[in-house]
Amino acid sequence: MHKGIMLKDKVAVVTGSGRGIGRDIALEMAAQGAKVVVNDIGASVTGEGNDPSPGQQVVDEIKAMGGQAALSTDSVSDWNAANRIIQCALDNFGRIDIVVNNAGILRDRMFFAMSPEEWKAVIDVHLNGSFYVSRAAAPHFKSQQSGAYVHMTSTSGLIGNLGQANYAAAKLGIVGLSRTIAGDMKRYNVRSNCISPFAWSRMIGSIPTDTPEQQARVAKLQKLSTAQIAPMAAFLASDAAAEVTAQIFAVRGNEIFLMSQPRPIRGMHTAEGWTPETIAERVLPAMKPNFYPLETSNIVFSWDPV
Repeated sequence: MHKGIMLKDKVAVVTGSGRGIGRDIALEMAAQGAKVVVNDIGASVTGEGNDPSPGQQVVDEIKAMGGQAALSTDSVSDWNAANRIIQCALDNFGRIDIVVNNAGILRDRMFFAMSPEEWKAVIDVHLNGSFYVSRAAAPHFKSQQSGAYVHMTSTSGLIGNLGQANYAAAKLGIVGLSRTIAGDMKRYNVRSNCISPFAWSRMIGSIPTDTPEQQARVAKLQKLSTAQIAPMAAFLASDAAAEVTAQIFAVRGNEIFLMSQPRPIRGMHTAEGWTPETIAERVLPAMKPNFYPLETSNIVFSWDPV
């Protein structure tokens, strides 16, 4: 593995880093000189079970390449446990500089059949977990006047997807969280950005493949390595990204995209105020050409990744 210096002397916490994208981010950050807390409860894609061995294997890999790492098996979805994740960095390495909120689970179900438990489980890990771990690190970032957050969002939330109301809501919520962190922490030289990753992982592996369209989409994703996400995470965590905050980057194979964020695209005004009738008569025909179609991610990103 290449040895870099982009993150020399920095301490990073990477949640959900026993496998997949998180593992590659942890390894990349270690290769760039960071000391890494590998956090993973060792659960299945749906969040069941706890096996410390995946996280321990990543710790061992980092140490084998001459890096420094420590294992945390606490859950991001609990406030006290999330604080222990950050404390693990302080106990082992004396500081915290980087938080990567990568931990996640899936409970896919069509909206009309989704249970409250399936909704809450996904919100707890993705959205609440991102808040808890970020919040636990915030006082340390504030007092040292530096720090970087990297959060994982998804085109499921940014664009849309079927059967993922829980996941999409959590992932779009993370965008709002990241933007507000960026604003609230700007005066303390703390940055917050999102990555929307495309990669073949255990999580994507649970996408249904019942139709030819789904099979084609999964075949396309299978070409994408989780390792292709890691360089962007390492860059955003580094001092080279000192001017980068409140942004959303999508990484797809060897492609990097800056994603749009909601802004007004068309406006209309009337001196006398609107009625339902005048909205139907005047606003609808004027704005309809600018409506966003109901699309899923694979329609917007329709070309093969390069």
